[in-house]
Amino acid sequence: MNIGLKKSINTGGKEISVETGKLAKQADGSVVVRMGDTMLLATVVAAPEAKEGVDFLPLTVDYREKYAAAGRFPGGFFRREARPSESEILVMRLVDRALRPLFPDDYHAEVQLMIQLLSYDGQNNPDALCGFAASAAIAVSNIPFNGPMSEVRVARVNGEYIINPTKDEMQGADMDVMIAGTEKDINMLEGEMKEVSEEDLVEVIKIAHAAIKEQCAFQIALGAEIASAHPKRVYSHEVHNDEVKARVYELGMEKCKDVARMGLANKAKRTELFDAIKAEIKASYTEEELAEIGKFIGVYFSEVKKKAVRWVMLNERKRLDGRGFDEIRPIWSEIDYLPNVHGSAVFTRGETQSLTTLTLGGKMDEQLIDGATFRGTEKFMLHYNFPPFSTGEAKPLRGTSRREIGHGNLALRALKPVLPADNPYTIRIVSDILESNGSSSMATVCAGTLALMDGGVKITAPVSGIAMGLVADEGKFAVLSDILGDEDHLGDMDFKVTGTAKGITACQMDIKVDGLPYEVLIQALHQARAGRLHILNKITETIAEPRDNYKASTPRIEGIIIPNEMIGAVIGPGGKIIQGLQKETGTTITIEELPNGEGSVQILSNDGPSMEEALRRVKLIAFPPQVEDGATYEGKIKSIKEFGCFVEIIPGTDGLIHISEFSWEKVNKMEDVCKEGEILTFKVMGKDPKTKIFKSAFFVNIKINEYARRSLDILHRSLQTLQI
Repeated sequence: MNIGLKKSINTGGKEISVETGKLAKQADGSVVVRMGDTMLLATVVAAPEAKEGVDFLPLTVDYREKYAAAGRFPGGFFRREARPSESEILVMRLVDRALRPLFPDDYHAEVQLMIQLLSYDGQNNPDALCGFAASAAIAVSNIPFNGPMSEVRVARVNGEYIINPTKDEMQGADMDVMIAGTEKDINMLEGEMKEVSEEDLVEVIKIAHAAIKEQCAFQIALGAEIASAHPKRVYSHEVHNDEVKARVYELGMEKCKDVARMGLANKAKRTELFDAIKAEIKASYTEEELAEIGKFIGVYFSEVKKKAVRWVMLNERKRLDGRGFDEIRPIWSEIDYLPNVHGSAVFTRGETQSLTTLTLGGKMDEQLIDGATFRGTEKFMLHYNFPPFSTGEAKPLRGTSRREIGHGNLALRALKPVLPADNPYTIRIVSDILESNGSSSMATVCAGTLALMDGGVKITAPVSGIAMGLVADEGKFAVLSDILGDEDHLGDMDFKVTGTAKGITACQMDIKVDGLPYEVLIQALHQARAGRLHILNKITETIAEPRDNYKASTPRIEGIIIPNEMIGAVIGPGGKIIQGLQKETGTTITIEELPNGEGSVQILSNDGPSMEEALRRVKLIAFPPQVEDGATYEGKIKSIKEFGCFVEIIPGTDGLIHISEFSWEKVNKMEDVCKEGEILTFKVMGKDPKTKIFKSAFFVNIKINEYARRSLDILHRSLQTLQI
């Protein structure tokens, strides 16, 4: 029995199938997308009408990875999927950013798009399919949409570009980029690279767009076969007042242009002047009129402000704060600002400021990741915090936002390529944005570089970042370096680029305008490079290279490779040996089995002598010296029995001192002459052929010394008597 419709397309040599009309038929649109044995279910539902007073698109994109898809149980007490992970949130952001600009500007009905991972084969990455699945679900619905769009991943491995690479194909990639777009344009890009050129990035975009065009044409053909997808919904979500609009334009346009011409660097002052114009327009109406048409004034004034600022930029070549299009705001930075942390930096660019800290730890500090598609640890973390006071606002704190997660991830991807390959530490960078007026994620990259170098981490090269903007209209365009928050809001592109002096390490681009020529993109990239290098020079003026050594507050790490067969000996039964070593030396010791079968032992300590002692004892266990007959050793009493006591000859090897060998005098009870934990000096007297236990003789101890002294006293008195 055939249910539904199933079509396939070949992208980059990989077959992708789309099935609709079989699952989730009560949704407005639903599809199952499959590549290999990885399968996604994407559904979309839109409310029949917009809620009263809503003047924006309430779009919700939700992506969840079912643990069953990979044949695994969720972690935690309840054993069920809970709140989304950071990786799931990052996928949601990617899809949202690609979809949102394609809905009609006047469409304000609530739209909920849900994507679920149903099956994961361990090779075909589901995130590369989410944008395609989301758009296909909308394509088979009657929801108004100016798409379709699609999204692909492109990796470069050994000079070869691979579309939607498998997990194995990703090995050794020097570029990993997610790109989304329509048949005509690219509208979203995000990725990480290993110091590549601007030309390489443009080449990746072109390759991706060719695949995107094919997938968009496929969706159009698929939607044409679905009767319920046509016609699209008729809606009317906005009410306008042409008379009020004309008046707001008349009273506000030139005055807004005048403010834009002033070149005010102070954001608060600009806001004050624009608000004064708005208040003046409102004052031209009576209270009765405002009660009726007041809501229109705010909408139309925002339009006037946007058009006025853009007009001044395009026709008079003036920016809001008076800078040239390629000019970077004033920069100052400082390192070692916080005295007791492992590394710190303050980076300020214009009215944007980041206070960033570096914390270094051992293997036990690694982040455990227990997801459906990945299970393991991560030793590099970067967290970005954006408190409300940074923009002069008082708002409730409701946990980490999706924006904070996204900005932090971008900064992490920017810095990851320059971390040393032999880095022994777990690294955590925290960027607290203390002031914000655009490009706070790029300030995080710069401050992160400074903090790493301040902390003595031997990065291969410093990294800087810059946010680029674009204003385009009627054949005119302006590429803006180091954009302000207002320029981001009023512009047509937000393009963040990070890199070293050698090349790009990460990028993120959102384009809000159709038909961006490659020539404009190339200009933006080269202008971004000039800006990055300028910022990089400012960074190196503060600190040119990493400190020679770590700070005094930083824990030290020593590592040693041990044979595979000695891993168990170092750990001991139930972890007894390693736990005892940590307790007695005050260190943290971790052991990891390497792919080649050897064991990697890592010792972390804030104290030099403790580190040396722990390392010495691990070496004794892993590379035990041979116990020699007749040799003298010093060791601890491990246990006391009726017939004698067991002593530690060397770590992991014990010997027995029989009660008869303990003293020159008869010993009735071992507890009378020794106690557990006492250090003795003894001689090895061979190994018992039956028990294979080393036999030892005790000959140096306080108690024996006392006996010897008594004997010597008797002898001395006797000699004195003989002399008399």
